[in-house]
Amino acid sequence: MRSVGILSLGCKVNTYESEYVASALKEAGYVIKDFNEVCDVYIINTCTVTNTSDIKSRKMIRSAIKRNPLACVVAMGCFIQANKDFSIEGLDIVLGNKDKSKIVSLLDEYFEKKETINRLYNDDLTNFEDMFINEFPGRTRAFVKIQDGCENFCSYCIIPFVRGKCRSKEMSKVIEEVKSLVSNGYKEVVLTGIHTGNYGRDLEVSFADLLKELVTIKGLERLRISSIEVTELNDEVLNVLKNSKVIVDHLHIPLQAGSNEILKAMNRKYELDYFFDKIKEIRDIRPNISISTDVIVGFPGEDEELFKKTMETCRKLAFTKIHVFPYSERHGTKAAFFTNQVDVGVRKRRARELLEVSHELEEEYMKKHIGKTVEVLVEEVKDGVSIGHTGNYLHVKILKELKHNELYNVVIKSCEYPYCIAE
Repeated sequence: MRSVGILSLGCKVNTYESEYVASALKEAGYVIKDFNEVCDVYIINTCTVTNTSDIKSRKMIRSAIKRNPLACVVAMGCFIQANKDFSIEGLDIVLGNKDKSKIVSLLDEYFEKKETINRLYNDDLTNFEDMFINEFPGRTRAFVKIQDGCENFCSYCIIPFVRGKCRSKEMSKVIEEVKSLVSNGYKEVVLTGIHTGNYGRDLEVSFADLLKELVTIKGLERLRISSIEVTELNDEVLNVLKNSKVIVDHLHIPLQAGSNEILKAMNRKYELDYFFDKIKEIRDIRPNISISTDVIVGFPGEDEELFKKTMETCRKLAFTKIHVFPYSERHGTKAAFFTNQVDVGVRKRRARELLEVSHELEEEYMKKHIGKTVEVLVEEVKDGVSIGHTGNYLHVKILKELKHNELYNVVIKSCEYPYCIAE
């Protein structure tokens, strides 16, 4: 039996795809090992969202080749799709974002012929690549990929060029997969995609239609949306949020910039007034909801005044967590050609400052829950302590050993960042 080590870089979509690859290989008789061990096969599911992602993708490919020069090394995903001419001695199978589901037959072909395989396509011409997962070993939270591709073309983003047009998984297949996961004991399911809220537009159904069906599945305790654009939180989606407690008290809504000037330069599809109004509408429906976000700092044209406005906007919106990214030039995007680039050192300094704001807002939200009873899904149990998350994504440490993958009502007694301490 051949052994395989799999490494997934980047987003939750990659996590899902890598888990599918692992399950398919396991079923075909491969032994799944840690990526850092000596294996017969290495698979790196790459990312290209930033320059740092590119560097890490290259590094992990080289490290696999070095660890076992006789191994079959597979590189696939967004970095490969964006760098079609990338090659290095010892890299045996090259895939973009299509045919990941065919990994077993591709490895069979390689071991039979011992010839390099290169499969790169134009993702604008491909359909949704179906994958189906029954379990996520070692996880209490299961992911379901419902959508691929993006057509927003934000001026800083390479993803539409490497993931292609928007395409969706058939609704019946999504429902079947979620039901299967629930029957296998998963209480929480996360819906993920490249542009999740765009789901169904190629199928003549809507994201709200899918949510309405999923919240009725018996045994599904929590339904989480990995990320959704503010413009896609329409009345239909908010109505499901209002009427079903299965959808958790947490939404991740990317802001990206806290000034209209930078939002316009980024080719975002909203202004700040719209964003503020929509957040108020959501909080009117769910007063205790946790709203996290993404923000890019140091975008071309962002001076100190506009950066301070972004920090002020984030404080006013009272996000519970801010994922901060220093702007990273992506070759082929419009923003990479803008002449008013911000110094890299300034970008990093602004990222540190905004992360401090995030920390303050996070602690503020945590402390609001002291003395309150919350429901925690236990994800880890060791040394007399149980750790898990609430629906609104508080990270809770319970001073008692409880059952893994069970829901418990606990009382939060104090906060020791990054945990709420509960009994």
